[in-house]
Amino acid sequence: MRKKAVVVAGALGLVFGVAFTRPVSAQERDKGGQTATTLTMLGSAGTQLFMPRIFYSDPEVTVGWKARWHVSVLAPVMTLTALAVLNEHALKDSFEGFRPDCNEANQGGPGCETFGMMSTHSFGAFAGLGHGTAVFLVDTLKWSNGRVNVGSLVGNVALPLVLSTITAVGRSAGDWEDGGQIIAGGSAGLLSGFAMGFLYASMQRPECGYTGALLCW
Repeated sequence: MRKKAVVVAGALGLVFGVAFTRPVSAQERDKGGQTATTLTMLGSAGTQLFMPRIFYSDPEVTVGWKARWHVSVLAPVMTLTALAVLNEHALKDSFEGFRPDCNEANQGGPGCETFGMMSTHSFGAFAGLGHGTAVFLVDTLKWSNGRVNVGSLVGNVALPLVLSTITAVGRSAGDWEDGGQIIAGGSAGLLSGFAMGFLYASMQRPECGYTGALLCW
């Protein structure tokens, strides 16, 4: 088993090494990678729209794990979406961070139509991770008295972590942004997402009152 793990790790390292080092001109950016990273970004953010709040119910009401979907999650998710749109259509033009193989001479041409600083895809993907992590922590520590639910951990943290990582690797491998632009976008998204998720989960109880309804407003 150990040998197999070493072989798999070596193969993955080789694949990522080739992806990061292969020469790609601005005109040859990976269009499939652009679509794939858009999907992984939307997937990371989408987990926060469709993932229920999972909590251990107050024994005075009913004992056990409960799951409730909240329409109010639209508030932090739409706020983060607005920040991503702001970055894509305003902040990038202010930063003027050239994409790989772009410069003042070819900016605006094929493959260089827009700037790369900060990476909007990385922002959106890691915002989902930050938001989910905050919701998981608040629901676990505040509303469930420290009880950990594996489903919540997977849906709010593990899945967005995988999707955001794939997004970042894909953006670099396809030469859509350089490492600094990806780190800047990802860091901003992670911090913004965590702040929004913490505020939302702290203020909005996971339970829908005493009605037992699965959908909360």
